[in-house]
Amino acid sequence: MEEQLTLTQEWDKTFPKSDKVNHRKVTFHNRYGITLAADLYEPKRYKGKLAAIAVCGPFGAVKEQAAGLYAQAMAERGFLTIAFDPSFTGESGGQPRYVASPDINTEDFQAAVDFLSVQDNVDPKKIGIIGICGWGGMALNAAAIDTRIKATVASTMYDMTRVTANGYFDAENSEEARYAKRKALNAQRTEDYKKGSYALAGGLPDELPADAPFFVKDYYDYYKTSRGYHPRSLNSNGGWNVTSSLSFLNMPILQYADEIRNAVLILHGEKAHSCYFSRDAYAKLKGDNKELLIIPGAVHTDLYDKTDVIPFDKMTEFFRANLS
Repeated sequence: MEEQLTLTQEWDKTFPKSDKVNHRKVTFHNRYGITLAADLYEPKRYKGKLAAIAVCGPFGAVKEQAAGLYAQAMAERGFLTIAFDPSFTGESGGQPRYVASPDINTEDFQAAVDFLSVQDNVDPKKIGIIGICGWGGMALNAAAIDTRIKATVASTMYDMTRVTANGYFDAENSEEARYAKRKALNAQRTEDYKKGSYALAGGLPDELPADAPFFVKDYYDYYKTSRGYHPRSLNSNGGWNVTSSLSFLNMPILQYADEIRNAVLILHGEKAHSCYFSRDAYAKLKGDNKELLIIPGAVHTDLYDKTDVIPFDKMTEFFRANLS
């Protein structure tokens, strides 16, 4: 039996509502019995069955932020789309709250494909996905396991397993560094069990230190200001559970990315601190239906919400070609 979710019906997105699409809330369940909440967007005028796209990300965001913007924009271009909250976050179900999992979050994408596959107005042979930031890596992992996904876009992607295990720019890529992380996280598990609750890692600070790294300032400008703040967003507020990082230490999600046979488009900003994730992921892919697009001058969060930077026309061309 599906969890009964309480879904807000007001328009509480960080972007304006389009008059070119119909919007409604939907729910679906994953293979672990968790009910997921999503916003469904469809063109107001169309004929026949539609190609469909599931969107998620960034890591620690909610569907009312970048994912919803992407979904609505692609619906304006003729696709049926859903932007969903991952398990344990946002309006989706699952306990305990604010937990991430390489396995369950990949399954969330597959569950979205399940849902789209049975919609009366969707062609089940024409389904794609978009993953933003940390969900770009999850999208590639989903594409490697789910042959129903015919086209995948990874935008401003992170490989969350790599950055957790190795640190930024692989600066902590050693057994000793990983052992120290494991020791601290497992000690936290003990404390959480004693207290009967899970400590939060903390999101971005309410006041940004003057010496904060550029990419932290980049995130702050999105998550903590009117530009992208949302009350349900983990990154805008208290962050993930501290121990969420544990499973990411041992589970490299791009292990089989070189076996993805269907089309992949990877997008990244030239000046993004995270660009190396996309360059390395692209180098691992095989086949002539894979493409890397580097966007001149763009930083990581430019691809969250800047509609003059996000290459929606390129994505539209890509999906039309590969969901035909």
